[in-house]
Amino acid sequence: MRKSIPAVFPILLLFGACVSSHIRKDVQAISRQVMDVERAFARSMKDRDFEAFKSFLSREAIFFQGEKVLRGKEQVAEAWRRYYEKIDPPFSWEPEKVEVLDSGKLALSTGPVRSPKGEVIGVFNSIWRLEPPGTWRVVFDKGSQVCP
Repeated sequence: MRKSIPAVFPILLLFGACVSSHIRKDVQAISRQVMDVERAFARSMKDRDFEAFKSFLSREAIFFQGEKVLRGKEQVAEAWRRYYEKIDPPFSWEPEKVEVLDSGKLALSTGPVRSPKGEVIGVFNSIWRLEPPGTWRVVFDKGSQVCP
């Protein structure tokens, strides 16, 4: 019995290393996927496509708008409709960093918010959740202004 434990131990270590490496590769691939989804979400503003914007919102979405908390897809969409009404977008955003849980089901994206002139006026933080049938949707969003 004692001889079998040391023989099995290196195999378990090797298995654990393979699983850990596999998870890291998946997390990297998922991070790129979420980065692409965030870019498509931001493109909805540039393209003035309010319906596309709404399609990225989780039914349970919570957006922070200053001190006000917007709860649910409908309330978020109604509050954001005004940003889509004019010909030119009032701001833009782009992801700089994405982090994904090892489970691959929740991700954080963050990056700059820019004025129409391209000046950085804030930073956004969005939490994305993988929802059935395998669609990433934003569940939390909070921006902050850049200090002068």
